[in-house]
Amino acid sequence: MTETLFSFDKRNYRECQQMFRGTREQEYYLGELRIEDASTVDVRSERKTVGAISIIKQRSATNLSFRRSRQHIREDATDLSILWFVKHGELALSNQCGNKVARPGDFVITRSMSPFFIECRTDSDNVHEVLHVTVPTHILRSYIQQNFSTGLFMPMERAELAIAENILTDVFEDDGGLGEESARLLAETAFGLIGNAVRAAEDVQPARQSIAERRLEEVLRFIEVHLSDPQLSTAMVAKGCGISPRYLSFLLRLRETSFSELVWEQRLAKAKAWLASSDPHDISISEIAYGVGFKSPAHFSRMFKRVFGANPREYRGECSAREAMAVQVETSEGFPEYPVAGQLLQ
Repeated sequence: MTETLFSFDKRNYRECQQMFRGTREQEYYLGELRIEDASTVDVRSERKTVGAISIIKQRSATNLSFRRSRQHIREDATDLSILWFVKHGELALSNQCGNKVARPGDFVITRSMSPFFIECRTDSDNVHEVLHVTVPTHILRSYIQQNFSTGLFMPMERAELAIAENILTDVFEDDGGLGEESARLLAETAFGLIGNAVRAAEDVQPARQSIAERRLEEVLRFIEVHLSDPQLSTAMVAKGCGISPRYLSFLLRLRETSFSELVWEQRLAKAKAWLASSDPHDISISEIAYGVGFKSPAHFSRMFKRVFGANPREYRGECSAREAMAVQVETSEGFPEYPVAGQLLQ
């Protein structure tokens, strides 16, 4: 469920500097918030938390501004990154790199560890609205490696960004039907999509694929789809991809592998991952063997031990023991606490 972070009107907007971080000053990071004195003052911010992440919908009928200086950073070194999806009005960012303005349909990333000044300007209908997501920077770094310390602006023309916004909006609007793990998974998926969009934006002119490279992609996809079929063969792949077995061998040589090496390598890798992530009560080793295309559990066990140095039962036992030990350590030491993710105007 969402919660109201703050709500300002004519009666209390002059107290915004003391109120926007909450009674214990746990929300956001230090900075100077200002709300313009206008005939109508209406500022509202609502939040949905997902672990250390906050998804915040902010709507205002009044211009706002927020400044974070080096002094603020020295006093409060909270390192948060903010993902902004601008819906109405403008978001103007000023920092040591210059001035930029985001408009409806634009996507922005800002970070709390660099000084900045942000203005949230209303549109001709006196509305400013953003969906912004506050996330500890060390978490976001798992998805976006590019430098965004002084801000990153992108138009929402990439499909990944639009889908990410829809996912985060759905999580925000969920009325409690989603479990915590599902909400976290969706947020992480959105971050992954954003990371893909940022990386793709750096490729101004992607390299053109040759015909052989395109054909190889088709072959690899066919093998992936039919990996569980024990009858998978070069003849089956060649026919399915509309090429000759000889040309198939040529394409696989581009990857410096043979058909049998590629298939058995993929089958064993998927079986290994399946063993590590599954419970013996839910699925047996035999089912896993058949599920990745082996004709018999005995053959699977022999090949698995030859490659990984332990038979499937031993490997699964080692994974279970490691997982139990990790749970024991977390229980005894406790989970690290992240600062509450939040920030009004980054």
